[in-house]
Amino acid sequence: MQPVLNVEDIKAVETRLSDAGVSISELMHRAGGAAAQEVLRLGDVSRAVVLAGFGNNGGDGWVAAEELKAAGVDVRVVTPCEPDQLHSDLARMVAKAAVEAGVVYVVGPARDELDVLLGGCDAVLDAMLGTGFHDAPVAPLSIWIDALNSSGARVVSVDVPSGLSAQTGHAPGAVVVADVTITMLALKPGLLSDDGRDVCGSIVVAPLAEQTAKLVYEADPVAWRCEATDYLDVLVPPTSVVDKYSRGSVLVVGGSTRFPGAAIMAAKSAARAGAGYVTLAVPEPIANLCRTHLLEIPVVGLPADADGTFSNEARAQVAQLAERRSAVLVGPGMCVTGGTVGVVSTLLESEAPLVIDADGLNSLARLTSNRLDEFPELLRRKAPLVLTPHRRELGRLVGLTDAAPNSLTSALEAARRIVWADGGSELVVVAKGTATACVGVEIAMLPKPGPACLATAGSGDVLAGITAGLLARGVETESLPTLTAFACEVHGYAASIAQERFGTRGVMAADIIDCVGLAVDAVEDRAAFSGADDMAPSDEDDARN
Repeated sequence: MQPVLNVEDIKAVETRLSDAGVSISELMHRAGGAAAQEVLRLGDVSRAVVLAGFGNNGGDGWVAAEELKAAGVDVRVVTPCEPDQLHSDLARMVAKAAVEAGVVYVVGPARDELDVLLGGCDAVLDAMLGTGFHDAPVAPLSIWIDALNSSGARVVSVDVPSGLSAQTGHAPGAVVVADVTITMLALKPGLLSDDGRDVCGSIVVAPLAEQTAKLVYEADPVAWRCEATDYLDVLVPPTSVVDKYSRGSVLVVGGSTRFPGAAIMAAKSAARAGAGYVTLAVPEPIANLCRTHLLEIPVVGLPADADGTFSNEARAQVAQLAERRSAVLVGPGMCVTGGTVGVVSTLLESEAPLVIDADGLNSLARLTSNRLDEFPELLRRKAPLVLTPHRRELGRLVGLTDAAPNSLTSALEAARRIVWADGGSELVVVAKGTATACVGVEIAMLPKPGPACLATAGSGDVLAGITAGLLARGVETESLPTLTAFACEVHGYAASIAQERFGTRGVMAADIIDCVGLAVDAVEDRAAFSGADDMAPSDEDDARN
């Protein structure tokens, strides 16, 4: 896993590095050197332009310019002011050193002059705005950003693409679209979510000091970005000694006359994820419709009200069905009524591992008057419990109905209000978004995000079904965040396969379902082979041995 730190925590790590003997000046020189090396790694760079801002991010750029010149690159620094007028004392010092070393600079060029400079170079280093920036850029930097994006040049951004908030992932104005972002010390949330996913390109982390890993860990990362080997603990060893029951049985409870398809898709997804036996429980009025779409999956019709939703009389049968299942999913297409709230309450009292999605979550919000975090006793149970809200649903659960979380960091905060109120390892909140966070009481994991084609109706029902299907395998509660992150990666991988077949805008939820089985195999294989690679001795190990 790779640690992800809030911007404020990055500043604290810098301070602790300084206390350990690595000064801010030394960090700037190392950051500039790392940025220069990343530009050279692009290959065929004989001419480069550095766009340097007023502050320390610009100072990194001046250091990089001097390093590039020393490497034989014809480099020009574009600066908004004379070097001795830079805002940062440290930036002024390194800029002066670069000029004395022969680095050529251009102050405040006109747009047409800048276009010529950018059009004649092999690469551009973006060192205009750093991690402390969180607003819309203003002139001249906003003009430079537009010129850079129009130039077609290869771009390496220092720490964060200028114009992007490293904390929220929002870009309210002009923002650099980079090919590579070399970020210092650790990943930041905004690089991995929202606008950051579109503008960062490949992300490289430069630790800058040997003490960094320890200090970053001690800074209590806000989240951890998943790597393939992280899933080894939840993989099921292949075996031929298996039957449909030992592969896990899932009960899906959902549907209504208004939304019958959501429950159908969730049940299919659970089966595609590997569950050996799936049962779908729906209101009686839609039972026959569901049976026509589910040849392999038994459909049980339960008592319904006149509006085609579960009635209170369904509770006893739901409880009985749940007793014999390895995992239960409740919520897809269910609507929110007195009867559905009762069904959710009944399942919370059961002993089966439980996934609550969609209108199951909205039923929870209604049951708790939109303050689930104030009713921790409702969620305390011995068996695993997974909540899968998107940002608006998450907002409703914690009283943020008018200001739902709008970034990864605010979603993490809202999810932790629920998880920390409960305080048990059996609960995970899967906060869905452009970057999904699987939040447990001790850790928040960020699985690799899927493609944009996941933004389609029914996609969440598919993820809920996958999660229930994988949960039916059995899992230790301590590994529940890992299992849910694995489900998210399977979901994303299935969407990528579907995208190859149907195009970036043509994917529907049913297309994703058909690819789930292939995605499970692919993600498991990637984890297994990555683990084998990690255990294999390197050439260096062989030499030492």
